[in-house]
Parts: sequence; structure tokens; C-alpha cells
Amino acid sequence: MITFDHVSKVYPNGVRGLTDISLTINDGDFVSIIGLSGAGKSTLLRSVNRLNDITGGDILIDGKSLTRANKRELKQIRRTIGLISQQFNLVKRSTVQKNVLSGKLGYYSTFKSVFGLFSKADYALCNEVLKKVELSDKLHERCDNLSGGQQQRVSIARTLFQEARIILADEPVASLDPATSQEILDELRKINRTMGKTVIVNIHSIALAKQYSDRILALQDGRLVFDGTPEALTPDVLQMVYKGNAFLNDEGAAHA
Repeated sequence: MITFDHVSKVYPNGVRGLTDISLTINDGDFVSIIGLSGAGKSTLLRSVNRLNDITGGDILIDGKSLTRANKRELKQIRRTIGLISQQFNLVKRSTVQKNVLSGKLGYYSTFKSVFGLFSKADYALCNEVLKKVELSDKLHERCDNLSGGQQQRVSIARTLFQEARIILADEPVASLDPATSQEILDELRKINRTMGKTVIVNIHSIALAKQYSDRILALQDGRLVFDGTPEALTPDVLQMVYKGNAFLNDEGAAHA
């Protein structure tokens, strides 16, 4: 369970990223975050693993404060949280296997990490998660030889190898074509449904948010202005979220 308790974020230049956000995300939820660019979507998402430190309120993971966690406690919490991003965050010149194994660097000493001294069980788990995302045949392939969709699948496999309970996906399909976007979100929803992982996706496409989510959060200027089911996200609500001057293109993405 993730709890935001009156969370705010003010950047050093005075810009407000988040203002008084209070909400709870339950285990196993599939949640999408929508809103205009600059609305605070990435700030909210990345505060869940404290890549963005908040300046007010508290964030709790299973009742334990993420905000007040010390270095050791934060390392423990971050082991349970995987991050998938638009840029894939892979070492492109390394193999698929090495990129997936990097998901557990937080479990190993610096010495073992540097020399890649992983256990037999970890190598077996690596093979298992690559099978789940249908990349078993790419085990020793360099990541820069893969398509964008395949690289994103490697990122997903890495979070599964990490054994993360919470998967944060920050614009995971923004650089992919529509068909591949569907495939990646199908994969995330399958993981959510079959493995009970909590998935939180920052996404521009309203159509995809409505198709895949159990719940949608909408931000406007750092404030939470909608929290409900896809069915409740009516055209009137969308007009409010996007300040009355949004339209939907063929892929269902909202633009100002």
C-alpha cells in the first residue's frame, strides 16, 4: 500500500510541482496518471521511490515512511520498487542478460557487483523472467541490436528479476509506435493481473489509460483534480483536466 499524506513539492526555483496530494494506492492496483505536460505527473510518480524528494507531507509504503527513511532503510524500500522509463535506461553495449542481472545490484556488495558474481539461482531467475517477456532467444544479444519494444521488454524483465512489488512506468510507450505500445501495456497488465504487482503508469494517451487502468489520477498544476474509474473520466471531466482546450488525436493522446 502506498499512501500520500498531504504531499507537496516546491522546487528550488520556487515552482510548485505538487500541492497537498492525499491518496492511497492499494496493492495490486493498476493506476494511470494523466494531465498536461508540466502538471506534475513525473514528479508524483518519481516521488514513490524518492528520486524526487518531497518538501511537505509524507509518503508511506506499507505504513513505513519513505520520506523519513535513512540511507539503509531507503535502500531496502527501493529494492521493492522497479522503474521503467521512456529512455529504457539500459546499458546498450551490454547483453540482455547483463542488463537484467543489474536489477539486483542493490542486493550485492560492491565487490560482487563490479565483478558480476551472481548466484546460480539469479541466473536461473534471469532466464525465467526473460521467458515471461518472450525474450529467451535474446539472452546474449546486445541491447543496441534490439528494437525499441524489445528494449522496453528488457526493462520490464529487469523489474521482475528485481522482484519488485511496485512497478513505476514513466511514459513507457512515449517513444514507441501504437502497435508496440499496446504490446508493452498488455505485458504490464498481464504482470499486474497474474503476479499481483502494483503498476503505476504516467501516460499521455487517454485511450490507453482508459483501456488498461483500474483507476485514473489526473493532475492539473500539481493538484489532484480527478481520482476515479475509467468510466468516470467523462468528456466533461477531461475538459476540466485539460483546461477546456484539449483534443484527442487518433491514438487518444491529449494535447493542449
